[in-house]
Amino acid sequence: MLNYAGTPPLAAMADADSRQLIAAELRSLIARIDLSMRLIDAAMTPEDMTPEDMEPKDDSASAGSNEIFVLDDITPRFATASAALNACRAELDHALQQLSESDSPA
Repeated sequence: MLNYAGTPPLAAMADADSRQLIAAELRSLIARIDLSMRLIDAAMTPEDMTPEDMEPKDDSASAGSNEIFVLDDITPRFATASAALNACRAELDHALQQLSESDSPA
């Protein structure tokens, strides 16, 4: 059985106050997801490469040839985690939008 003894009584709060608390929590979760996504992106980008290094070069002797990228065994896991976080963020954005729409009078 669940113990709600330490839980604040949200039912006793004004509707607007409880919506503001929920919205603040959703924004906090979105910010944490954004941070996690930035950390994953940083882990997937080698430290010694700049964004210019990642762009294909047309002036090289091998222009037009297929470039080969070697991925380590962790990269697919990072990509999967990033996709999952992106989906979570989209759902949280949707929940926040629905909550804000319920704030405005119909």
